[in-house]
Amino acid sequence: MHIPENYLSPSTCAVFGAAMMPVWWMAVKKVKEELPREKISLLGAFASFSFLAMMFNLPLPGGTTGHAVGSVLLSILFGPWAACLAVSLALFVQALFFGDGGLLAFGANAFNMAFLMPFGGALLYRALRSLLPPMAAAGIAAYVGLNLAALMAAIEFGLQPLLFTDGVGHALYAPYPLSISIPAMMVGHLTLFGLAEALFTCGVLAFLARVQPELSEKGTASSRGVWPLIGALIALSPLGLLAAGTAWGEWSPEEIAEQTFSGAPLGYTPTGMEAGFSLEALFPDYALEGLSEPTGYVLSACIGTALLVLLFKVLSSLQPKRADYGTHRSEA
Repeated sequence: MHIPENYLSPSTCAVFGAAMMPVWWMAVKKVKEELPREKISLLGAFASFSFLAMMFNLPLPGGTTGHAVGSVLLSILFGPWAACLAVSLALFVQALFFGDGGLLAFGANAFNMAFLMPFGGALLYRALRSLLPPMAAAGIAAYVGLNLAALMAAIEFGLQPLLFTDGVGHALYAPYPLSISIPAMMVGHLTLFGLAEALFTCGVLAFLARVQPELSEKGTASSRGVWPLIGALIALSPLGLLAAGTAWGEWSPEEIAEQTFSGAPLGYTPTGMEAGFSLEALFPDYALEGLSEPTGYVLSACIGTALLVLLFKVLSSLQPKRADYGTHRSEA
């Protein structure tokens, strides 16, 4: 679901970046108002759940892959504004250091996975929790939230060839229209990837409820049991390498001309993708030079987690110590 560099036009990226600016401003404001210093620091540890979940690629027949995101999980535990900030920073770390998602497309990726997904999931969870057991409500909200984000990404892809073409009618950026992008994107998310999102969300909530029995009573997560779980996810992260293939809509410019839909390959590389913006990530595809893929994947997981924890440590240090913070009620 990570939109790579040059799949969206620069103007599209600018629109989504501008749209997210007031959202990020409000997210920072809400976090500062609602979370005391120690909870902001803890949010960094939980942000790594999202970062690590997105490293576990799952395969579908036909060679495509996908992953969970964890946005609704964070929304349930900390509220949607905190989830928006945490997932946005996870996406930024992925784009800047690992080349997972484009830097120009960061605003669009954040709109999909750090805004629509946690807020949509939170609204649905609130509507369902009086009708269903909390775990069932959380699973359904996570499933729907992921599919809402995937649908928005498919629409963003599908609008590009309608809006941006060259003189001979070839797409300048993402080349597949809505009639292809929506079913191609949604088939995996409505089946395996949505189920993975629901299981990941419910699994983490069940684990936290076991090690933090007070969670359901106080409505606020603590650090108890979090670090062992993060360590386990880091150790298991090389399982994400077992999924062969590439997520739909995340091909390199060299690969896209050979992608086949409607019985024929595309046959050309969109000019905007071929000659667009490019910035080499420090650790592209979570690989470290001179190390085996599994070792590089584990070290990348460690680096990403450490960066997120450090970022939120810095944010928490800017938060003044105050005694009048109310206990933030989670949606759990």
